[in-house]
Amino acid sequence: MKNRLPELRKTFGYSQERLAAKLGVSRQTIISIEKGKYFPSLPLAFEIASAFETTIEHVFIYEGSNLKKEDE
Repeated sequence: MKNRLPELRKTFGYSQERLAAKLGVSRQTIISIEKGKYFPSLPLAFEIASAFETTIEHVFIYEGSNLKKEDE
């Protein structure tokens, strides 16, 4: 899953540290989300979207499932 976190942060003038403080998470959490190494919980994803006055779908880009169907 990709995300627009870095570009949204720049648009809103948030550093990683400032966004982390606003969300009540560590700066490392923000870094990990931006790099796609950590996927936030649904409540945190809503908080992130709210911080940028947008929707979860605008922040996070779902690229489809890597799971195989049982039929295949």
